[in-house]
Amino acid sequence: MKNISAHPVRILGLDPGLRRLGWGLVDAEGARLSWVAHGVITPDEKQDLAVRLLDLFEGLSQVIAQYRPDEAAIEETFVNMNPASTLKLGHARAAAMLAPARAGLSVAEYAALDIKKSVVGAGRADKDQILFMVKRLLPLAGKAEGGLTADAADALACAVTHAHKRKTAALKRTLGAA
Repeated sequence: MKNISAHPVRILGLDPGLRRLGWGLVDAEGARLSWVAHGVITPDEKQDLAVRLLDLFEGLSQVIAQYRPDEAAIEETFVNMNPASTLKLGHARAAAMLAPARAGLSVAEYAALDIKKSVVGAGRADKDQILFMVKRLLPLAGKAEGGLTADAADALACAVTHAHKRKTAALKRTLGAA
C-alpha cells in the first residue's frame, strides 16, 4: 500500500460482470478524492465464455496500462439463487482480479454492503442511490463524455470505499505506533 501522505494514490475500482465490467479511477490525496476516468468493458455476448473472459482481462489490462493505478479494489461476489450465474460471475471476477495482479497491484475486496454503507450510508441502497451519491462525491464523473452508467458508478463507489478504508487503516497504524 502506497504512503497516504506522500502523493495522490490512484485507485482502480472494479464492478465485475460477464456482460459488463465497470471500472472507475479516483485519485486520493488525504481526504480529497478526484475523479480520473471511468468506463465499462462489454465483451461480445455471442462469443464463447473463454473468449469473453479474455476480452475482460485484455480490456482491463489496457485501462491499467493507460491510467497506471497504484492499487485496485473489487466488489466481492454475492451468492444468488442460481448457482450457474454465481459461477459465471466468479469467472468474470477472477478475470478482473488477474489484470491488476499481473500489473503488480494489490487488490482489495469489499462486500457490496460495505460499499453501499461507505458511499450512501445505508447497506440496502439501490443502484440509483449509488449513482446519485457518486455524482455528488465526484461531480466531474457525472459530466464526463458519455455520462455515468450504473456499472461505472458501482466501480467508482468501490474505489471511494477503498480510499476511505485505507485512510482508516493508516490512521489505526499511526495511533497504534504512538
